[in-house]
Amino acid sequence: MVGTRRCGVLGDPIAHSLSPVLHRAGYAALGLGWEYDAHRVGEAELPAFLASLDDSWRGLSLTMPLKRAVLPLADDLSETAVLAGAANTLVLGDRGMLADNTDVPGAAAALRERYDGPVRSATILGGGATAASTLLALTDLGCTSFRLLVRDAGRAAETLAVATRHPSTPSVEVAPLELAPAEGDVLVSTVPAAAQTPDLLARCAGVPVVFDVLYDPWPTPLATAASVSQQILVGGLDLLVHQAVLQFAAFTGQEAPLAAMRSAGELALAG
Repeated sequence: MVGTRRCGVLGDPIAHSLSPVLHRAGYAALGLGWEYDAHRVGEAELPAFLASLDDSWRGLSLTMPLKRAVLPLADDLSETAVLAGAANTLVLGDRGMLADNTDVPGAAAALRERYDGPVRSATILGGGATAASTLLALTDLGCTSFRLLVRDAGRAAETLAVATRHPSTPSVEVAPLELAPAEGDVLVSTVPAAAQTPDLLARCAGVPVVFDVLYDPWPTPLATAASVSQQILVGGLDLLVHQAVLQFAAFTGQEAPLAAMRSAGELALAG
């Protein structure tokens, strides 16, 4: 007989993760006696960790460096995980482990919560797994043209491959992060706050919507500049909450209390 249901977040590093705060707040709001903890797990330890799980486990959130490493270990992949080439979610059940990606629909929901205008073209800063997920999200919203600003063009290869897998196949131009201007309806930043130099901020000032996926530290230099210039700002907590409520529903089978989860995240960041 299975007792307490268990979920958690895996990654390395993991101490900074707000996922336990969000999911536990959801459990408390719905009166669920579930557990959700953070576990420091790297790529090398991931197979053994997954093999050790018993029937009490219902779901796992995955952060770096596990989003791509988990794919060959899952029993099944969602269409979104296949498209993204990455998964941030493992749903555990009688049929084994389903790898899914809630970053993609979570990013779309986060953007639409703040901005309901057209998304025809966009610039993305960075070329990793989060850049790939947000590229898919914006493509789902109708974006057909992207400028990908990266330090190393070779690191953008997987994101370019992701673009070709989407049925709409948007056009993607790769340009140097240090030089190229940002253009389009939306700017997405996946780069660290330390990389958000005054020169880069100046090149991003003309884009009407800024989506910075970071939530700690907050506000980032880009977020501060966007607020000063009255650009529409979508933050990392928006993305984190929206992807988490989708995970919560997949793990528990119940609709997530978005407001309670967001409030808990805001309080944690303020503290």
